[in-house]
Amino acid sequence: MKGQSLRFALGLSAGLLCAGTGQSMAASAPMPPNVEQFVFGTLPDGRTVHGYRITNDHHMRMEVIEYGGIITSLETPDRDGKTADIVLGFDSLEGYLSPAYKTLNPYFGALIGRYGNRIADGRFSLDGQTYQLATNDGPNHLHGGDEGFNQKLWQATPFSSSEGSGVVMRYTSADGEEGYPGELSVEVRYTLTHDDALAIDYSARTTKATPVNLTQHSYFNLNGEGSGSILDHVMTIEAAEYTPVNETLIPTGEIAPVAGTPFDFTSPTPVGARIETDNEQLTRAGGYDHNFVLRREPAATPERAARVTSPESGRVLEVLTTEPGLQVYSGNFLDGSVTGKSGRAYGHRSGLALETQHFPDSPNQSDFPSTILQPGETLESHTVYRFSTE
Repeated sequence: MKGQSLRFALGLSAGLLCAGTGQSMAASAPMPPNVEQFVFGTLPDGRTVHGYRITNDHHMRMEVIEYGGIITSLETPDRDGKTADIVLGFDSLEGYLSPAYKTLNPYFGALIGRYGNRIADGRFSLDGQTYQLATNDGPNHLHGGDEGFNQKLWQATPFSSSEGSGVVMRYTSADGEEGYPGELSVEVRYTLTHDDALAIDYSARTTKATPVNLTQHSYFNLNGEGSGSILDHVMTIEAAEYTPVNETLIPTGEIAPVAGTPFDFTSPTPVGARIETDNEQLTRAGGYDHNFVLRREPAATPERAARVTSPESGRVLEVLTTEPGLQVYSGNFLDGSVTGKSGRAYGHRSGLALETQHFPDSPNQSDFPSTILQPGETLESHTVYRFSTE
């Protein structure tokens, strides 16, 4: 494939070597400063799911669980200092396992892999062999398949460092899991920093060449989860181009300018300002569910991808990443069928996902930045969600 442009580094962290047991190493270990462990629930097979409550000195608090590496809660203050939870999710494991949730399958707060976003027809060819994956989104493969990383029990290790406190999530995906080649060892490091950011550092290694596209699928509502739609949020995206999609939301291969279209967020614009425009791309997706081209190659260090503000609460979210793309999803398929932590149903467009990643369907699109990870290489990717007020 052209453009072998995943950011790789040789060598393997010691943490990856012990990944994938599905049991918490920290269950009996002393907790580091600003981290508390608790039991979030029990899976149907009897395995315990631990949660971790992480705080900083500026009234930020995050909760993350081992199941799916899900961020279940993220509390930040508004312009008046009032704290609210700004991510969609549930306060019990049962919510994530319920039939209503699994039918809708919105991936609230989860780690996504082995391949985030869509692969056309669930099929790709690599080194002369064709691989068939699950088709769990119409004719296409989405977010890792029938049981992607969002449904796995990750191994968690809490930590504290000079930057902040957090938890490292580890999982080993077996060779052939969901149809993918190679045993893939994955490590994701969540850090709640002293300067009010959530830093996410991804790394992975494989025993065979395989496509990898890791991301985080939190839905943000800067007015507080359960407070209504995100259409009033004002968004800026550092992208002059995007990738149009066909009827099944697979990129056509074109990289198109945003200028003169409803996809132009190069200056601050409310999410809802043009979302109902008579536009074929918006009609196909039911709103925004598109990859914005931040750059043609991954960056060496995180660069600004987007800025979102809420006029109501004054909260500000900035997204920085080394990834070349940003998938913006305006919660088009949320339909009120699930009720979140607030006790209020999550209705249409009540959350905004900002998924830093490589482009959709890259294994089948030779002109897109490559997502193929080779044995002996280490994938590294870094994203920062920074919070403030105005």
